[in-house]
Amino acid sequence: MKIQAVIFDMDGVIFDSERAVYMGWRDIAEKYGFDDLDTIYMKCIGCIEPVTKSLFLDFYGTDFPYDEYRAEQSKAYHEKYDGGRLPLKRGIKELLVYLKEKGIPAAVASSTRTAVVEQQIKDAGLAPYFDVILGGESIERSKPAPDIFLKAAELLGSEPHGTFVIEDSYNGIRAAHAGGMISVMVPDMMEPDDEMREKSDYILDDLGAVLELFSVIAFR
Repeated sequence: MKIQAVIFDMDGVIFDSERAVYMGWRDIAEKYGFDDLDTIYMKCIGCIEPVTKSLFLDFYGTDFPYDEYRAEQSKAYHEKYDGGRLPLKRGIKELLVYLKEKGIPAAVASSTRTAVVEQQIKDAGLAPYFDVILGGESIERSKPAPDIFLKAAELLGSEPHGTFVIEDSYNGIRAAHAGGMISVMVPDMMEPDDEMREKSDYILDDLGAVLELFSVIAFR
């Protein structure tokens, strides 16, 4: 097995941002008094914004002021974490350095808007490690469709069967599996269930374990 390229999800894989967004939504839920946030939030992990909005409205009702709450949550999030203050996931820098040293191309393929992804990657000092950055609006079908990963692989010049995808979300693993890629689940807020165990080629505790896996593959 040769590692032709590696594609990273961003939130929950590169940054500990999924938890940060959740905490912001929890503050909103407590402030305005709506319940069962965990139930709906977990369904939204890995989704683009229009899908998230639709899921919230289906769950809470069409009169739920999603746009107002989302704007308040987003404002608080960016005030707290912009400018390189978003915490990195443990082991990400070491893994990116390894890929760079080995000449293995890397991409970010996120459901977040491209402009936000690019800014957060730049602010964290990680831009030199990525050859391609794609956001959720760059494709018509979002995860769990494989489109964004297939587009990233094409831009990286890699075949799907030689492309590793590192994801934390169910929808991300579904997308990687559907695209015929090598799916690596590194759980963040969602523990793997039977479907994830079936569709993940590897389930690893953290990015340090991913680095160990790549080191072993490189010496085969």
